[in-house]
Amino acid sequence: MPPANFWGDTPEEEYYTSQGVRNTKSYFTTPHGNLFTQSFIPLDQPVKATVYMSHGYGSDTGWLFQKICIGYARWGYAVFAADLLGHGRSDGIRCYLGDMAKVAAASLSFFVSVRRSEEYKGLPAFLFGESMGGLATMLMYFQSEADTWTGLIFSAPLFVIPENMKPSKIHLFMYGLLFGLADTWAAMPDNKMVGKAIKDPEKMKIIAGNPRRYTGPPRVGTMREIARMCEYVQNNFHKVTAPFLTVHGTADGVTCPTSSKLLYEKASSEDKTLKIYEGMYHSLIQGETDENADIVLGDMRAWIDDRVERYGPKCDNGERKGD
Repeated sequence: MPPANFWGDTPEEEYYTSQGVRNTKSYFTTPHGNLFTQSFIPLDQPVKATVYMSHGYGSDTGWLFQKICIGYARWGYAVFAADLLGHGRSDGIRCYLGDMAKVAAASLSFFVSVRRSEEYKGLPAFLFGESMGGLATMLMYFQSEADTWTGLIFSAPLFVIPENMKPSKIHLFMYGLLFGLADTWAAMPDNKMVGKAIKDPEKMKIIAGNPRRYTGPPRVGTMREIARMCEYVQNNFHKVTAPFLTVHGTADGVTCPTSSKLLYEKASSEDKTLKIYEGMYHSLIQGETDENADIVLGDMRAWIDDRVERYGPKCDNGERKGD
């Protein structure tokens, strides 16, 4: 029987306490289905801001992804994460993303409910998206009311599909002739993305051990919709006005570094930051060596700490609260 968690058999509460965070799990009802959600709250320090995280394709908010959540919580951030519809313990056909606007809207409804809660409404709030979760995060941003989010953070976001990963137009056309019947079929060619995402072989073994990871071929409607939404987002980069950080590795074999570069070039934001890491793969935090992951996390921490300082609430005398 494999362990229930990546760290082994240590009881969850004991592990989270050792990391300096309090973890809670619950389900949140949305018009599009129930979401499995988690929170990671700093144990012994005040909360500086809230961060709302979305994972990548085939993944979930548990297993290794939560190392990102725990990292931010240890820096003093209250982190909230939801398994995307069709992923992990949320509702939906496994890894079927036939309507990404609804997938984004479901997570957004949970995130906004927390963001507007009495406890957190006065704090800065950031959206975080990794890989395909970056695409979902951008859709959430476009669906949000103005000034909902203090800033955006993207880790190897999927805005541009590499040529060797693009779905065959012939395949999509032929399946399209079946009037939607094939939309949920797991019938698209599988390019074995995990091998192109993870550099550290030991971490590859841990990620492969995730019992909730989707390992089947991509579904027809998922590939059709990802291609459509990438084009939509590229055409609307100019509408991005929030401060953002986007990071990418030059050896990313799953999402093009062009994704981050185009966002940086076309966004209207006055405060925008692009970090490119030479030789790093797709999974910058979960799949690189600890040394490389610490470089990325260090850059993320410096960026978000600075934005909280710049854009956080001020007291009447002009000083930051807590100064």
